[in-house]
Amino acid sequence: MHSLPRPLLAALSCLLIAGCATVPPGSEPDPRDPFEPFNRSMFAVNDTLDRNIARPVARGYVRAVPQPMRTGVGNFFTNLNYPSTVANSLLQGKFTQFTNDLGRLLVNTTLGIGGLFDPATQFGMDSNDEDLGQTLGKWGVPPGPFLMRPILGPSTVRDTFGDAADFFIDPKHYVESPWLKYGLYVQEIVHRRAQLLSAEAVQDNAYDPYSFMRNAWLQRREYLVSDGAVTDDVELLIEEEMPADAPADGPVPPADD
Repeated sequence: MHSLPRPLLAALSCLLIAGCATVPPGSEPDPRDPFEPFNRSMFAVNDTLDRNIARPVARGYVRAVPQPMRTGVGNFFTNLNYPSTVANSLLQGKFTQFTNDLGRLLVNTTLGIGGLFDPATQFGMDSNDEDLGQTLGKWGVPPGPFLMRPILGPSTVRDTFGDAADFFIDPKHYVESPWLKYGLYVQEIVHRRAQLLSAEAVQDNAYDPYSFMRNAWLQRREYLVSDGAVTDDVELLIEEEMPADAPADGPVPPADD
């Protein structure tokens, strides 16, 4: 009888045994995170999958694909996902930004050859980042409890509902060919994970990686929802946890031992 692969077995073990990721002794409960024991267990599952699958694949992608091609891939997926930003700029009543975002989408889709290039930036059209979670927050919907989702990562109750609705704005959802549709999803995941390689040491070296991730993510979301009207402590938080000799950006780190 064939046994399960070790990464999958480890992930399942952490999921079934909630005690593998318990709250550190003496730590104060965070009112934003009432499901912390479950969230820590799910964080352990995601971290195991990341270290054994996503991170090695992302490193291989960076080594195999030249930087100019990766830039084009990033431009393509940013443009492909931009209809969500356009729609949510309108829903938030940001009419000037909506006009800019719509123009940016049209310019990059046409002159940028499907989004592979970014002439809109050269024309002075700013790039924005809006989603339905931010729109709901803009109109007063509270974030609700913090959630660590399987594979999908950190969120809140509000943003989880927002992501579900944004899914139907995503053009990839309407691709008929399963091979093309899921190929696009996988390629985007690999590319986005590769973008985080130079910053992964920040979380890995944190005293409590889970708390660091949660706090940074929640502060960043608050900053986005308020359009910067609150103090952005994320940079300060990163500086406090960043090792003194860790570069802000650099080559792909060596594989884990």
